[in-house]
Amino acid sequence: MMRILMVCLGNICRSPLAHGILESKLNKEDFYIDSAGTAAYHIGNQPDQRSIAVAKSNNIDISSQSARQFKATDFDSFDIIYAMDQSNYNNIVALVKTKNDIHKVKFFLEENTSITNKNVPDPYYGNTRGFLSLYQLIDTTCNSIASKLTDL
Repeated sequence: MMRILMVCLGNICRSPLAHGILESKLNKEDFYIDSAGTAAYHIGNQPDQRSIAVAKSNNIDISSQSARQFKATDFDSFDIIYAMDQSNYNNIVALVKTKNDIHKVKFFLEENTSITNKNVPDPYYGNTRGFLSLYQLIDTTCNSIASKLTDL
């Protein structure tokens, strides 16, 4: 079973959406998807209500997810670790223990060849419109990831 981790700052906006969207596109017997945040701000909280709402409007339920902080042991548990932006990438890489660990970390938007900016925008301080465009960006990228993973 391939194990994939989505990582953003607080684990309440971007990574829970990416977690839920990718999970909806892959076979649960072959893939395990999870999410985490590099900061401890929201540990134990469910995703932001705007992320829950935009996911629900697309028939994906992320309301049972619970925010957790990324930890060094995640390198042992996951095959691919997707960072949502440069800051998250730096925070993840700072916890690398082995050369193999660094090869697991990728920018989420590296999988979206139509995008040159590899930082997923954080919609937290914005309005609902930001969450709608975030959903579209993540959904398109998850389509690429799912296609790539199921073509292996």
